[in-house]
Amino acid sequence: MATKISVDDLLDHIGSLTLLEAADLKKKMEDKFGVTAAAPMGMAMMAPAGAGGSAAAEEKTEFDVILTSVGDKKIEVLKVVREVTGLGLKEAKDLVDSAPKPVKEKVKKEDADQMKAKLEATGAKVEIK
Repeated sequence: MATKISVDDLLDHIGSLTLLEAADLKKKMEDKFGVTAAAPMGMAMMAPAGAGGSAAAEEKTEFDVILTSVGDKKIEVLKVVREVTGLGLKEAKDLVDSAPKPVKEKVKKEDADQMKAKLEATGAKVEIK
């Protein structure tokens, strides 16, 4: 029967392995247990932008909805801006009067498309960036 080794002793032993021995241990553990020792997703995001062009391949997930022009129905646009932002009357009026201006920033694509559709239905011109 094998002698039971403590976790601390095991960690000390693994810490004393050479780089080649550690790589061999990793491969054998992956094979035996059917797992991979891949870097977590957060690590991939920390890679520099020039590293293999991976940053360019990432899909954009946050969008800004920008009111570029109010159109003829300012009051209708104002109502929709209040609805989608939750702003008070004065704040919404200031936003509408200072177009082009972001209505909402860092929203999901579906939400941005819905806001754009609502605003454009009132005659406003909207960009999603």
